[in-house]
Amino acid sequence: MTKIEKRRRLMDNLSLVGLVLLCAGLVAPFANIGSETLLTVFKYVYAAGALIYAVARMVNVNAPGDSLRLKRLRRMEMWAGFAFLVGAFFWFYNAARFPNVGFSLVVMRDTIMFTLAGAIIQVIASWMIAARMKKEQEDKN
Repeated sequence: MTKIEKRRRLMDNLSLVGLVLLCAGLVAPFANIGSETLLTVFKYVYAAGALIYAVARMVNVNAPGDSLRLKRLRRMEMWAGFAFLVGAFFWFYNAARFPNVGFSLVVMRDTIMFTLAGAIIQVIASWMIAARMKKEQEDKN
């Protein structure tokens, strides 16, 4: 296994940890809506997951022989991380803007929207990267 493959595997695993934290941070408040402390904790869990994911996708994992298209598709995954970070920002911003509302869709609306946008970008990029890598591997053989 080459150095770039090890780095790629490490960054994929790190981004997976970020996605799990995102999921836990987004789903857990729905389990106990009344607890203000729990909502604050999971707001930070979501933000940590977004940051971990974005940093993992910013690391260059392209091999020197990768095509320009494959490099651009990997860069597209970074934009999913930025969408998650914007979602985290809006969770903090709306929670400060509406302090007496507690947990409602007024506070979570923008966070949910940017999370869905980031998830769509991630799913499409992952699918396209897998297809492109398969095609390039077939072309080499």
